[in-house]
Parts: sequence; structure tokens; C-alpha cells
Amino acid sequence: MTQAHVPARPRSTLVVTAHAGDFVWRAGGAIALAAARGETVTIACLTFGERGESAKAWREGRKLEEIKAIRRQEAEKAAAVLGAEVRFFDAGDYPLIASVELTDRLVAVYREVQPDVVLTHPTEDPYNGDHPAANRMALEARILAQAIGYPGEGDIIGAPPVFYFEPHQPEMSGFRPEVLLDITEVWDTKRRAMECLGAQQHLWDYYTDLAVRRGVQLKRNAGPNLGLAHTTMAEAFMRPFPQIAKELA
Repeated sequence: MTQAHVPARPRSTLVVTAHAGDFVWRAGGAIALAAARGETVTIACLTFGERGESAKAWREGRKLEEIKAIRRQEAEKAAAVLGAEVRFFDAGDYPLIASVELTDRLVAVYREVQPDVVLTHPTEDPYNGDHPAANRMALEARILAQAIGYPGEGDIIGAPPVFYFEPHQPEMSGFRPEVLLDITEVWDTKRRAMECLGAQQHLWDYYTDLAVRRGVQLKRNAGPNLGLAHTTMAEAFMRPFPQIAKELA
């Protein structure tokens, strides 16, 4: 008897983000590229950014629960544009505080989605303590999800590579653009997702300009005659763990 062919599961990307807009500004291109390749992208959104990243709504006289609803709706629309699923943890921002319950929920997501790649914040951000907090939670949950003795449902995971996406003030956050990802083919998708975030409209042009600058760096480091678009758009990432390879490339 021959064993029935079992289709391989699609590659999986997990994005652990502190606030409702972070995944769009910092990794929207990477998310859109993965989704366009038929991969599964899951966004673990720890907070709505309701207190610290919704100044426009507060100035309009909105109340807390109303602001959370606005940010949720914006993030859902943006994730849909990018082709990803977003899950909200509603852990509360400013400050974002780790808890056993929150860690357990993150571990459960790791084990459920079995990520091949993890994207999250870098370890430093002197302007926003929620971002390093999200980083610590993402890395801790990744380790715990590998431990066969850690309680919870689902199979343990391997050791998926982690990429830190670029913070808003990279020069103040110890960020080095070690990986430059060409997002030119999905730039229009990322821009549409950015425009879903009306609560932070002041960032639309900033992150457009950043994509242009990183695209210039990408072309400079790619060498000549690679057929890159005249205007290349890019996102930058860091790698905290060694790259595993059989050849140098």
C-alpha cells in the first residue's frame, strides 16, 4: 500500500508586535511578500497602542474603549490588505507589562502556527519601552515553545530565525541594517496598508521616505547590472542569531 501524498504545509511567518500600527510601518513589505508567495502570516498584536500611539484620537475627545475599537478596525483593515491574519492580545500599552498569562498565550500561538520565520522589535528603543518589552516576550515565548516540558497544547517548535525590524529612531536604538529586503513589487500594497492607519497619518510620508532610503542602500550593496528598478523600495532588518548555511552567499 502506498502512502497517500500529504501536501506540504505553507511556510509560516509570525510577527510579534507591540502596537496596532507597528507591523505595517516596520514590516508591511515583508508581510506582503510572504503572503504573495502563498505563505501564512500571523500577527500577534499585543496592544492596540490606545494610550501611547493614538494622540489624534485623544485630542478629538475620544474615550479609551472607543480608541481601542478604532485602532483594532484600522489594524484589521491593514492586515487584510497585506494578506495576513492579526490576533489581538489587548494587553494594555504604556506600559506593556509581561505576565504569565500573556506568555502562555504567545507560546500557544508559536506552537499553533509553527513559524519558519519570526519578526519582532529590536532589543533597544529609548523612546518607547513597549517595543523592547515586546521583544523580550517574543524571544522568551520562542524559547519556551521549544521546551517539551513546558505545559500547553500543540507540538513544540524548532528554532525559527528571528529578524528585528527597524525602529522609528534607528540611530538611537543600536539598529544596524544587516538585511535589506527588496519590497518594490509590493510597495503599493504596503502604502495602501499604511493609509488604513488614519490615527497615525503623520507617519505615512516618513515611512515612504524611509523605504526610498533603504532602497538606495540596497542598490548600493547589490552590485551592478542586477536589473533593479530605478526606484527601489526596501525594509531593513537585524539578525540576533547566527545564520545557518552550507555555503557563504
